[in-house]
Amino acid sequence: MTSTTLPVQAASLPVMESFYTIQGEGHHQGKAAYFIRLGGCDVGCVWCDVKDSWEAARHPQRSIPDLVAEAAAHPGRLAVITGGEPLMHDCTALTDALHDAGFLTNIETSGAHPLSGAWDWICLSPKKFKAPLPEILPLASELKVVIYNKSDFSWAEEWAARVSKDCKLFLQPEWSKSTAMTPLIIEYIKNHPRWEFSLQLHKYINVP
Repeated sequence: MTSTTLPVQAASLPVMESFYTIQGEGHHQGKAAYFIRLGGCDVGCVWCDVKDSWEAARHPQRSIPDLVAEAAAHPGRLAVITGGEPLMHDCTALTDALHDAGFLTNIETSGAHPLSGAWDWICLSPKKFKAPLPEILPLASELKVVIYNKSDFSWAEEWAARVSKDCKLFLQPEWSKSTAMTPLIIEYIKNHPRWEFSLQLHKYINVP
């Protein structure tokens, strides 16, 4: 893991994996989507389930035309760029190429790095280990807060107060704590109905 922004590579990006699947969480849950998981992360969540993505140098540089061609071989036209932390890289060339191929672009980010790329949907998932930059908050389409313990509810409200009024609000149990946190989230949403429930559906139906 590194604490510095990685060098921009206009024609290629370090890719841990890319695959066609079902979006398993958040506003677009259940939709067919092509995922591109970029390598590199300096946020370092202790409960991260893709720690192998943290070291960008461990993953091959993939050309953007090749990535888009692989995505376009599938019928779905929703592309989800995730990580790691994808905004450690300049995503402009990637999103431009995906748009040219008819894709809607969706990013999953902690917001801890400057926004790059042209996005149709921004899923902001703030982390306590490295806070989002203030300028990304009004741009978030969706705020997804992972609930690990009871104190995270008040922390979620702090961020909800800082995004736009049109931003969708989701609470999602951390996977290892889902048995304990899910009932608390359900009760919280019943009492605070502007929030919605997000579940990692893909882990239940055994897809990537």
